[in-house]
Amino acid sequence: MSETAANSVTLRFLAAPTDVGHSGSVDAGTVLEWVDKAAYAAAVGWAKSYCVTAYVGNIHFADPVNSGDMVEVEATIVYTGRSSMHIRTVVSSGDPRGGTPTMRSQCLVIFVAVGEDGKPIPVTPFEPATPEDIEQRDQALARVKVREEIVAAMKAQDYTDAGTAERVVLRFMAAPADVNWGGKVHGGIVMKWIDEAAYVCASRYCGNDTVAVFSGGVRFYRPLLIGHVVEVEARLVYTGTKGMHIAVHVRSGDPKGREMALTTYCLTVMVARDDAGNSVPVPPWIPVTEEDKRLHAHARELLEIRGRAPGNRLPNHLLAAKSATTSTQPAASVALGGH
Repeated sequence: MSETAANSVTLRFLAAPTDVGHSGSVDAGTVLEWVDKAAYAAAVGWAKSYCVTAYVGNIHFADPVNSGDMVEVEATIVYTGRSSMHIRTVVSSGDPRGGTPTMRSQCLVIFVAVGEDGKPIPVTPFEPATPEDIEQRDQALARVKVREEIVAAMKAQDYTDAGTAERVVLRFMAAPADVNWGGKVHGGIVMKWIDEAAYVCASRYCGNDTVAVFSGGVRFYRPLLIGHVVEVEARLVYTGTKGMHIAVHVRSGDPKGREMALTTYCLTVMVARDDAGNSVPVPPWIPVTEEDKRLHAHARELLEIRGRAPGNRLPNHLLAAKSATTSTQPAASVALGGH
C-alpha cells in the first residue's frame, strides 16, 4: 500500500491464480472486494476511526483483470459530509514487466465513520485544493441527487412469490474468514456473494456462461454478523439486447431463530458469452404477472435515472427506442420535445 496524498491511498499487488473465477479472468465480485478494501483504507486514514461501507455507486467493468496482472486500486476522498466520505476508486492493471496500466473500472464508494457505540461520528471536512479536486468534488455532489433517486426507487419495490422470472437463492453461514476489522462481515465479501448469485441466475436463464458488466446502487442497510445464516436472492427483472438485469437481496439472521433482516440490495447487469468469450444476444424476458410488469418498469426507471448522472447515458437499446418514438411524432411535437 502507498499513500499518494493525505486523502488518497493506492493498493498494489499481483492478481493471483486463486483470484480467477468462472469467467476465466478475475470475477467482478473480487474486483469489488478490492475496491471496498482500498476505499476502507482511505476512509480510516482520513477519519482516524472505524468506518463502514454505506453505498457503492455505479461501477462498469470495462475490461477484465487477468491472473498475473499487476493491479493498482487507487482510492481518493473527493467529498465529505458530516460523517460520510465519498471515495473515488479506480482499478487499473497491466503487465508487471512494465508498461502503462490500463484502467479497468471506477466507481464512487461512500463510507461512514462510526464510534465505539456503532453510531456515526463527525469527520474532518475535505477542502479541495486543486482544479482536479474541485472537479471531482463537483461530480460527487452532482451524483448525490441521482443516488437519492435510485435509493428511493429501489426502496419502493416489493419482491414476492408472485413473480415468474428466473430466481435463485443461495444459503450458507457467514464464516470467520469473512470477518472485517470491526468483527462483522466485510462489505467486499458481501459484494462477491452478490456477483456469484447474479451469475447463477443469469446463466440459468440464458443457458450460457455470463459475466458482470455493471453493478449499481449497492446499499448496505445493516451489518452482517459472523455465524449468521445468509440468504442471497437473485431475480431477473429486465432484459436488454444482451444484458440481463438481476436484482439481488442479501438477508441474514441468527441461526437459532427464523427472522431474516435485509442487509444489502443492488442491481447487477450480466452479459451472456459464447465459447470464444464474445457477448451474444439473450432471449427477451416477457413479464407475465403484475409484479413482473412492475419490476420490469422499475428496472427501466433505474436506467433512466442513471442516464442523468454525469458521464452516463442510456443503453443503446433504449436510445434506439427513444429515437424510434421521436421519429414517429408530428413535427410540432418533436420541436417542443427538444426544449
